[in-house]
Amino acid sequence: MNSTAPTLTPTTRALTWCLHLLVVALLALAAGRAVTGHLPHAGAVVAVSALCAGVYAAGPLLPRVRRSRRAAALWLAAVGAVWLGLLALSADAVWVAFPLYFLQLHLLPRRAGLIAVVATAVAAIAGFAAHQDAFSPAMAIGPALGAAVAVAVVWGYQALYRESEQRRRLIQELTATRADLAAVQHTAGVLAERERLAREIHDTLAQGLTSIQLLLRAAERALPGRPEAAARHVDQARQTAMDNLTEARRFVAALTPPALEDTTVADALERLCSTTSARHPLTARFHLTGDPVPLPTGHEVALLRIAQSALANTVRHAQATAADVTLEYADGHVALTVTDDGTGFDTGRLPDRDTGNGGFGLAAMRSRTHDLGGTLTVVSTPGHGTTLTARLPLPAPDETEPEAHP
Repeated sequence: MNSTAPTLTPTTRALTWCLHLLVVALLALAAGRAVTGHLPHAGAVVAVSALCAGVYAAGPLLPRVRRSRRAAALWLAAVGAVWLGLLALSADAVWVAFPLYFLQLHLLPRRAGLIAVVATAVAAIAGFAAHQDAFSPAMAIGPALGAAVAVAVVWGYQALYRESEQRRRLIQELTATRADLAAVQHTAGVLAERERLAREIHDTLAQGLTSIQLLLRAAERALPGRPEAAARHVDQARQTAMDNLTEARRFVAALTPPALEDTTVADALERLCSTTSARHPLTARFHLTGDPVPLPTGHEVALLRIAQSALANTVRHAQATAADVTLEYADGHVALTVTDDGTGFDTGRLPDRDTGNGGFGLAAMRSRTHDLGGTLTVVSTPGHGTTLTARLPLPAPDETEPEAHP
């Protein structure tokens, strides 16, 4: 009934109403028996019973009693005082002690409630003995047993309620934790997808746009003295733009790169070398060693993208005249090696994320190989060219069959 009491549920609300009805019924019983039994103080018993019922009914109606434990204690004291007056007039008032036990245990702190219950039980026993003009142990059984039952029931209910509240809080925490975990997983998925798209864009669209820029610059230098060479460069730039457009459409459709459609990764790499040699002043040669085996789509995409990025870096930065792309099938792994005769660089001074100097390309290549359980090594010294090797483990045959290309 106060702010510290448990929140009423439909079950506890029904029990509360049963308690109210029990108090009223017991007071009515005391008044009725006083009238029908022609007791000397029948009128006083009826009046005090009505007064007790009125004081009792005021408690649930007063907001302060429902909110304040101190106000509830004062209200219980008033009810108890009127009940003592009724007990002095009628022995039947001893039964009202039973619902008072529940009120005291419910509204008062545990220790104070227990003291109030003991005091009420003693008063009930003493009042009943006074009306009988004698005392026997049997007179104490009823009030004492009722007090014990009330203590066991209320304390048991409070223990169950605390356990229920703990479970409710635990469920709320688990629900909130699951929501937080779902949000974290969603964020991680978004970041992973962004990184994947960044790698794809860098290895395809960005490299293609760079090729278009270089081809148009070559066409500009060829004009006006060599219009045939300029036209050839423009045509190559147009073809590169068409390839990039195809790549962009495949990104939207989330399909395999078009270079791998209806072909093997070896054929795609050989075609990449031919296209690079035709569009840039670089002789790119493809070599295949070992016995080819079917590869998962993820392996083929990674190998092709790494080769594209490595050759693009060679064209842009190495000032090389020749590059060799080697695809090697060996026991338990497949390796892609790209070697050029360019200027080389100091691998220890390469920035981690330098889109203008190829740093992002190497980071993307490392990320691709790491995602597939492989390794990427770069060996280069200034003036002696560069060798890049991506080594991927071959999965078990049953893992490659569903995704392998014919």
